[in-house]
Amino acid sequence: MTDRLKLLCVLAHPDDESLGNGGILAKYAAEGVETYLVTATRGERGWQGIPEVNPGLDELGKIREAELHAAAQVLGIREVHFLDYIDGDLDQANPAEAVGKIVAHIRRIQPQVVVTFDPFGAYGHPDHIAICQFTTAAVVQAVDAAYTDGLPPHRVAKLYYMSDTQRIFDLYFDAFGQIIMPVDGVERTGAAWEDWAITTRPDCEAHWQTVWQAITCHRTQLPGYQKLTELPESFHREVWGHPTYYRALSFVNGGRKTETDLFEGLR
Repeated sequence: MTDRLKLLCVLAHPDDESLGNGGILAKYAAEGVETYLVTATRGERGWQGIPEVNPGLDELGKIREAELHAAAQVLGIREVHFLDYIDGDLDQANPAEAVGKIVAHIRRIQPQVVVTFDPFGAYGHPDHIAICQFTTAAVVQAVDAAYTDGLPPHRVAKLYYMSDTQRIFDLYFDAFGQIIMPVDGVERTGAAWEDWAITTRPDCEAHWQTVWQAITCHRTQLPGYQKLTELPESFHREVWGHPTYYRALSFVNGGRKTETDLFEGLR
């Protein structure tokens, strides 16, 4: 096995890396694993301040891009790349184009482990669902020698989906209230995974303070995070220190035993 372990997170918006995956990114970077991030959009529609002073799509995108780079530096992420889609429009992207962009990053970086959103998009966010679908397809296509893009094929050893349990959603709801997203006339909310379905529970508790520092880099989002600053340390330790994942694909291990390491079977 190679001694250059690599983790690639493919996500939808700036702050997904910190709020959703900060624990693993900080943990594995600290262990010497090479960590990489591909983000589909710049969060251009994610203004949390007073509507009258919204800087607009282009300017907010630049601001949030800078915030993401700052958070990535805190988390120890080696490279950050954008797919250059607009926040809220990702599910309307040309699938062949979007998948091809992700394939190119997979083939260039050659990660053993890829992490993305689950098929429910955490709480039904169309961008989250789209990046899950595109990334899953890209993992398959990246190994296909018949798909040519000038880069050699690469087989990802393990694909993981972010998989929040009801316990984590309850903690979030206590902090922010019920998360509801209206989509096509339907109100979507947190889609929790059953505890028995969780395959992987990495212990990232030693890094929760790093995660919180990365979260605070997303300054445009802080008005929405204000409640987090009022919560006890126990909340931060549990939410940032104990993320949960579903092993959607693995060529190196399996079974019902709960993993504590995304790289189990690869070390």
